[in-house]
Amino acid sequence: MRWANTLNSALQNRGIPDHLNTGALRRIRSFVRREGRMTGAQRRALTECWESFGVEAGAVLLEPEILFGRHAPLVLEIGFGDGESLAAMAAAHPEWDYLGIEVHRPGIGHLLLRATELQLTNLRILCADAVEALERQLPDECLDRMQIFFPDPWPKARHHKRRLVQAQRIALLVRKIKPHGQLHVATDCEDYAGAMLDLFNATPGLVNTADGGGFAPRPAWRPLTKFEQRGQRLGHAIRDLVFIRRNQAFSLAE
Repeated sequence: MRWANTLNSALQNRGIPDHLNTGALRRIRSFVRREGRMTGAQRRALTECWESFGVEAGAVLLEPEILFGRHAPLVLEIGFGDGESLAAMAAAHPEWDYLGIEVHRPGIGHLLLRATELQLTNLRILCADAVEALERQLPDECLDRMQIFFPDPWPKARHHKRRLVQAQRIALLVRKIKPHGQLHVATDCEDYAGAMLDLFNATPGLVNTADGGGFAPRPAWRPLTKFEQRGQRLGHAIRDLVFIRRNQAFSLAE
């Protein structure tokens, strides 16, 4: 573990708080940290704004009512990128609570700045591996909506094992959604879209909201993301998958 201690020391020297550091490799990840350049404002936000919006990663089960100080519908977004669309949704729907999970610190810093600027009280941020957070911190049946917009498609066949949405993980995702809650995924990768559509349609605990069991129209309330706009410029078809969890028990054995 000597290399992990060296990594943590390097991150601390760069002014990144301990609660945003990760120091050990575990299983195959659905992401690779492509940090890019962090601005001074983003770095300051990670330190100065985290207390207002940040949620500590770990093994403590979250209690949404305590986390937000009220009882309200809860949306989880996995991989919010720069956070612009998540901030826009939180600002447009103050009656809903939003929890965003992301691993890329510049994006977290950017969202912290936007959340502070917009004075959002219904947004919290978790810097963690989403799978670990789902396994260790999110209670079962706590989400009114889970949204995953433009996850890394890992297009090469040898990398498909890194995809976030895959067969061995579907039970974990669905179990966190309330009965009649929504699973909403969007992608501009045709292969990934088809694979997810087949997987969701074959999952007993999910019902496709689209006619004929296909892709759903893009909801007007979903803001355009940077990845989506880039995909449109490249001529990629944007696919939305919107499913509802059935009102039934759902376990890892299913």
